[in-house]
Amino acid sequence: MKQVSTSFLKLVVMLIGVPAFVLGVFTLPKIALKAIEEVQNGGELGYIVLLTLLIMYISAVPFYLALFQTIKLLGYIDSNQAFSDLSVVALKKIKNSSKIISCLYLLALPFAYMIAEWDDAPGLIVIGLVIMGSSLVVAVFASVLQRLLEEAINIKSENDLTV
Repeated sequence: MKQVSTSFLKLVVMLIGVPAFVLGVFTLPKIALKAIEEVQNGGELGYIVLLTLLIMYISAVPFYLALFQTIKLLGYIDSNQAFSDLSVVALKKIKNSSKIISCLYLLALPFAYMIAEWDDAPGLIVIGLVIMGSSLVVAVFASVLQRLLEEAINIKSENDLTV
């Protein structure tokens, strides 16, 4: 039963990566081409859009790193290594990746505000806040799990020494 649930979670994690991949490969390049065209026509907004897209592409690296570490963590659970230093390291990498994503989107919010003002699209700011907030929640959750796991490993090692 445990392997079925972890296999399901692995599938869900992979499916989370698919929309981000599609966005990065198909949608964002079209936006970049329009921004470059805007820059060539003398518009300053194109630079802001390109900088925002650059931040989005940079944030894809820690995003996929966190997804990969999540799959590794589920693999550790499958192989009965959940209470190991490997799991702690994976949670630490997930936490750090989530912090990086949150910081990058915090940097992008002023640019999103400028784009939203120009395009009269306040929903763009909300999208940035949701991404930033959700990655911050993941970072806090991973931090709590990391601390709990470290304490459980310490208790387990103390129990192993007393027996």
